Parts: sequence; structure tokens; C-alpha cells
Amino acid sequence: MTAADIRSFFPALSDSVYGKPLVYLDNAATSQRPQSVMDTVSRLSLHANANIHRAVHALAAKATEEVESTREMVRQCLSAASREEIVFTSGTTAGINLVAYAFGEAFVSEGDEIIVSEAEHHSNIVPWQLLCSRKKAILKVLEIDENGELSPAQVEKLISRRTKLIAITHISNVLGVENPAREIIRIAHTHGVPVLVDGAQGFVHRKVDVQDLDCDFYVFSGHKVYAATGTGVLYGKKRYLEAMPPFMGGGEMIETVRFSGTSFAPLPGKFEAGTQHFNGIPSLKPALEFRQKCLDDKELLAEQEAICAFVTEALLSDSRIRLYGVPRRTSDKIPLFSFTVEGAHHEDLALIMDKMGIALRSGQMCAEPLMDHYGVTGMLRASFAPYNTLEEAKYFIACLHKAIDMLV
Repeated sequence: MTAADIRSFFPALSDSVYGKPLVYLDNAATSQRPQSVMDTVSRLSLHANANIHRAVHALAAKATEEVESTREMVRQCLSAASREEIVFTSGTTAGINLVAYAFGEAFVSEGDEIIVSEAEHHSNIVPWQLLCSRKKAILKVLEIDENGELSPAQVEKLISRRTKLIAITHISNVLGVENPAREIIRIAHTHGVPVLVDGAQGFVHRKVDVQDLDCDFYVFSGHKVYAATGTGVLYGKKRYLEAMPPFMGGGEMIETVRFSGTSFAPLPGKFEAGTQHFNGIPSLKPALEFRQKCLDDKELLAEQEAICAFVTEALLSDSRIRLYGVPRRTSDKIPLFSFTVEGAHHEDLALIMDKMGIALRSGQMCAEPLMDHYGVTGMLRASFAPYNTLEEAKYFIACLHKAIDMLV
């Protein structure tokens, strides 16, 4: 397949903006959805709209089977050891908050340490700050180099006997740089320290085998990988999930409830309180099928590599533009580009580009500490998906030059 071949699966990509064909380059924020995903949500909303795991009637049984078969598919996709290790959440943020609270309650005490990197999304910083504030623990920061890369050697230096967990992003949502997660996990485990990996971007662009990676927690969002909003996954090693208390109390996460005390449901139910997004969770099935095709198709992968090489070269060759996140190995870069333009505000550029039909992200990308590292107030970001073509990349660069000429 080529990107042109698969565009017809995505109705939004045929839209126009201000009379121009839509060029959607804000995929790191939210991907577009194929028709198969929308059909799944619609079908279940119309014909299996019943609460799961509770009633014995046919609609409830059908809805439950759809959700639980999705859990098994996610397990296979991640190569997790058991379905009990797959917890459905509303997204990456919810997954990280769940771990930060429940892991913190079980394992973190006053004076202990949590390590995060400088390149993290706010969702992988703030929950740990809240934990440290609650437990009087210490948050330590792993710095990036000027290429936007993390150094495993620096991880080794930061770890101490009080370190309880390391939280890192698989691929930065600002820099588009794949971090050496496997090596960081190996080092952490030699010290007995578990690692959480934020896979919001990584899961989209890379195959993930959690047993091979040996991460202790891995989280991702459905809406960034072609599925419905309000869906997400937390993978956790069973031994940690079993030791962690529930994050929320309510229906379905219990075994028995008495005023004298409550016992909790076995995994994964203990962490799935309340009514789940039972119409949306099964949309992960067609979304993951599409993702798998994209990651297996050599022609699509070659097209993505060509886009990455073309845009990188075009941005680096313009002296007015500063590109952030240029790793030493080109294979560690995904087609996600954040940059600033001397003399032009990122939001002004984004507004002009929008009039040309190009959807970009401007601002801090929920990564204010990273903006502080580079001494900027915000950036402009273009993030590509497998349905974006090289022709769109060339149009993006041509329009960017026009926009810069208008402002500088």
C-alpha cells in the first residue's frame, strides 16, 4: 500500500479548509479515524448498548464479549503475558495517574525518589509531582542533550538506593526522538527499579513487545492511534498491579462490599471502576488492525522514511528555522517536527498555514519544561501519519516558506 491507497479509509481527509484541500499534520495530538472505527462505534451504540459484566441479557453479553475480545487483542498486540495485565483507561493521562497514585500508595515513602526526563509531556510530570507532594518524596530530572536525546549513562548516575520508579516517554511528543528505553530499563532493573513508559507516540510508530522491552508499565491512548476518544490502555506487570491498591472505588471493581470492609475484584477489574466506555473500547480492534498493517507494510514505511528525510533536510537547510530533536541516528526520528522561526511567532505561522489548508500545532505542546530548556515560549509542530503523502510534505514546506516570507 501507499499513503494514497489508504486515504480513502479516512473520510476527514477528503475535507477542504478555506477552499483548500485539508492537509492534516496534527496527528501527534489526535489521529484521524478510519471508517471502520466509526462503524464499530455506531454499530455497538445502536445494537449492543448495554452495560458490561453485569446483566445476563443478550445485549449485555454481546457488549461484554466485544470489550473482552478487545482486551485479548490488545494483549496480543503488546505481547503481554496475560489479559489480567491489560487495564482499560480513558487514555495515557489516566493510565499514568492511575500508576502514580496506586504505585505510590504501595511503594513510595517519605524521602524516596521518582525520576522523570526533561522531555516529558505534562501528563508524565504532574502526576509524579502530586505523588511526591503527597508522600514527601523527591522528583529527580533526567536531562536531555542538545540533540534531544537521553543518555543511559546519566540514568545510572541519577539512580540511588531511594529510587522507586523511573518514568520516561518512548518517543517525545515534541522532539519526535525515540529514547533508548530498552537500555534505560536494563539499567534500572539492575538496581531493582521499575520503569513506566509513556507510549502515546511510541505505540503509534513502533511495534511494542512489552515482555521483550521488559518495561513494568506501558501506557497509550486510543485517539492517537486511530481509535475513539476516551479510550486507552495501561499495561502493567501482574506482580505490581496485584500489589497496588485501587485508584478509584465504585461499581465492578469490588468483590464484596460490607460496611465492615470491602474486598476488591481480581485483575484487571480492580482498576476499572464504574461504567466503562463500552461503545468505544472495541474501536481499538479495527484501529489496531490498521496500525499493524501500517507497521508491516514496507512501502508505507519507506514512504514515511522519505517524508522524514525530506522534511528534516528542508527545515535544516533554511537558516531562519531552528529544528528541535535531531538525533544522531536517523532511524531514531519519527516524522514529527517541532521548530521555531526567527522573527516570527509560532501562532502567527500556524494561523497563516491554516488558511492554506494545513493543520499544525502551535504552543508548548504540554511540555513547558522542555520549552524552558530551549529558551522558547512555544514551537510549531508538524506531525505526520501513514496516510500523509510526500506530496503533502512538499506542499507543507512550500507553504511554510510563503508564511515566513509574509512575517519576516
